[in-house]
Amino acid sequence: MNQMHPKDFIQEIEHHAASGTSAEPASTPAPMLMTMKSVWMLMFHANAFVADTQQTSPRGGDKLFSTNWFMPMAEREWGPGQLTLRAMFSLEPATVTGERYPLLFQQGETAYGVPIADGQHPHNFFMEVAALYDLHVGDKGLVSLYVAPEGDPAIGPTAYPHRASALENPVGTLGHHQEDSTHIANDVVTLGATYGIARVEASGFHGREPDEHRWNFEQGKVDSWATRLTVQPGQNWSGQFSYARITSPEALFPGEDQERMTASLMCNRNVAHGNWASSAVWGRTRSIQDSAKENSYLLESTLQFKERNYAWIRLENAGRSNELLLGEHALPPAFREEPLTHVQAYTFGYDRDVNAIPNVSTAIGAQVTTYGVGRPLQPIYGTDPIAVQVFVRVRMKGK
Repeated sequence: MNQMHPKDFIQEIEHHAASGTSAEPASTPAPMLMTMKSVWMLMFHANAFVADTQQTSPRGGDKLFSTNWFMPMAEREWGPGQLTLRAMFSLEPATVTGERYPLLFQQGETAYGVPIADGQHPHNFFMEVAALYDLHVGDKGLVSLYVAPEGDPAIGPTAYPHRASALENPVGTLGHHQEDSTHIANDVVTLGATYGIARVEASGFHGREPDEHRWNFEQGKVDSWATRLTVQPGQNWSGQFSYARITSPEALFPGEDQERMTASLMCNRNVAHGNWASSAVWGRTRSIQDSAKENSYLLESTLQFKERNYAWIRLENAGRSNELLLGEHALPPAFREEPLTHVQAYTFGYDRDVNAIPNVSTAIGAQVTTYGVGRPLQPIYGTDPIAVQVFVRVRMKGK
């Protein structure tokens, strides 16, 4: 068992513990199993929840489900550089039934020809299958190549399932489809160049979002692109700005292309007997066809204290469209999606490790979310809905 802390930005990139080619602050803990086999360093990282959710509001729902992911990885020296082979899997196609778990005010993606409303879709079984190659150029330079039939292009911050600031929260963010929903994309190729504290990346990928078939690969031509600038001025800080043009991301609007911009700042600090990780994220999507825009804002922070205790907050202000008014029904003929209002979500949670399984971190916890409801949605949702989750969390334990 080990919990590795890279010493600088170059080492953080070569560590490859985050989603895709994104980078958290170098001081961010990444607990995982590690062993050496011949010339290969083998690693395994995982995070899983079994959660029960209860929601008020006429649109609310109750459900027992599991969100989870598992990441095996292998690294070795190969030629003049480092080769990394990495996969990421999720059993959510089996542990999240009905193609969704309840999440009030969430919208984005479709299932069987209708929009998913007030629910978060499960991740694909194949979240990532990727090969990465890193080549040092002088003392401060690094050139990197990322190739993934299923993977994460250079757009947005580290995706929410993998961010240290969100690692104790069992459910997705309301701003997911403005901020980091491309973390599962098809046929991704990314080239990156790093010098000192700065990194520039460019990606090509297939833009269509995953459909309801979550067990298979969904291949497609490289029709979209993204670019990202990441700056890491010290071990405790990391910031990024990214821009993407995404071709036909939504199945219900195949003729609509999107522009996406994101910016984020992450801070991590190792504290006595714990860790404190925080993220601030902005994301915006704009329809290329009619210039309709939606913005989402997020602030989240997780404090580990006295080794076994975790407390966190997630504050969101997310733009919602008029599609949410329809619920999970077929869109009317000639329906035109337009920005409608914003919704605020305020989440507070706590869990505590109980050490029920040797060498595994097992916690029991709960969180509660209250909402600020935009006026156009109040007749449907009411003015003060509440969501509560109780859960068990399991992941690798570092030392």
